[in-house]
Amino acid sequence: MRLAHHVRFYLLSMPIDEGGGENYEIRLKGRLDGRWAARFDGLSLTYESAGTTLIHGPVVDQSALHGLLTRAHDLGLPLISVTRVTNSRKEQAP
Repeated sequence: MRLAHHVRFYLLSMPIDEGGGENYEIRLKGRLDGRWAARFDGLSLTYESAGTTLIHGPVVDQSALHGLLTRAHDLGLPLISVTRVTNSRKEQAP
């Protein structure tokens, strides 16, 4: 496993949700072209000024999240962070 990818750490720190899914933000170092959105189950791709890509949107369950992180790993882009977006955080966004 490459040290730049700490997928196992993020997955172990995530709470298990047996409900209907949560919104997540996956931040990667580097830029993904918009054509890669289909590979990430149609989640939104946003380019950030720091040279990072933010993949965000609803993820059905932990298994689906693991699949998304595996796809990011397969592309060779270092994982910066994985964040579960709560309702209160979404309400604070402008």
